[in-house]
Amino acid sequence: MNETIKTIKSRVSVRKFLEKEVPKEILEDLIDCGRLAPSGYNRQPWIFLVVTDKELKNRLAEITPWGRFLKEAGAGILIFCEKDAETALEDACAAGENIIIAAQSYGLGTCWINSYKKAYSEDVKRLVKCPDNMELMVMLAVGYPAEIPQRPPKKSLSEVLRWQTF
Repeated sequence: MNETIKTIKSRVSVRKFLEKEVPKEILEDLIDCGRLAPSGYNRQPWIFLVVTDKELKNRLAEITPWGRFLKEAGAGILIFCEKDAETALEDACAAGENIIIAAQSYGLGTCWINSYKKAYSEDVKRLVKCPDNMELMVMLAVGYPAEIPQRPPKKSLSEVLRWQTF
């Protein structure tokens, strides 16, 4: 099995992190991987906001009911897209997945925090001074895992794979 496939198949969501800084060079490489994701019409409507400041991470964690673990992570990566981009959600999700896979290859853990049009999304946008023309699409907690959880049960390939028609 090649390394990319191993990386994808070994990834799990991590919600417990060591209090350890993620080097700036690694964070920049993760964003570089994110920006190389496909986007509709090659519009590349994204801005990636990396948050490493402890107080700001704490405030983001307080705002996001299911993202409290963000305060323990080495960084938060927030993906914003231009509101008028036709494929903004798909673009942000592709970029987020690239970042998640790249982080796994560095031995980092990640967890996706649902953020698109959630009750707290506007509060997050205000906190980080998001411009009016941008929409919060994705938040990721990124850091060195304190523990690797067991993979939750996944459907078997035969349950989800069809050929030609249903």
